[in-house]
Amino acid sequence: MSYQSESNLLILHALRIRGFVQLSEIVISTRLKVEEVESHLDSFKENNLVNYREGRIEGWMLTQEGRGRSQQLVTSELESSGFREEINSNYQGFLSSNQRFLSLCTDWQLRTVNGEQEINDHSDTDYDEEVIARLVDINGEIQPVCESLADSLNRFEGYSRRFSEALHKVQNNEPEWFTKPMIDSYHTIWFELHENLLVTLGIERTKETDGNNDE
Repeated sequence: MSYQSESNLLILHALRIRGFVQLSEIVISTRLKVEEVESHLDSFKENNLVNYREGRIEGWMLTQEGRGRSQQLVTSELESSGFREEINSNYQGFLSSNQRFLSLCTDWQLRTVNGEQEINDHSDTDYDEEVIARLVDINGEIQPVCESLADSLNRFEGYSRRFSEALHKVQNNEPEWFTKPMIDSYHTIWFELHENLLVTLGIERTKETDGNNDE
């Protein structure tokens, strides 16, 4: 049975890996009830762990103190769960696909015509189908990683489904679900999973050993 994260960790961690989010996004990410999330956020705000920004774009974010508290909880959880080795092994599995996925994203956004690169307008169906076929291969590699992570820590549940849903949309002629930011595109999910693994293992992105930090 996978290790169940406490609700306060889930909320702070969601803010840590997603940066700036609305209440509804935290609820979806943590799978907690709205009332429980609101109660925790109010308490966190009183203790200077989070801030709420109002204006044209509203949302919650961690303070520096909140960032530190989040890391403490995640580090403690990893040691208590006894799954450090499993998480690290899956992190290495993720890295083995990371550079090829990033290159694939570039190929989706740009294509070479007469020796020169140009923006991919997705008018060349054969070209797009070849790139999507490679994405299917990548998806086949990342799915076992996601499933194994979820078997260790419950908070990794959902990545497998989200990747599948994004891929399905790309395959059904919705090209924006490959790399578009601000939606749950394949690249958005990939970046989030990468950040989740780094935070969980306490690795700074700038010090990552594979040297692929161009997401």
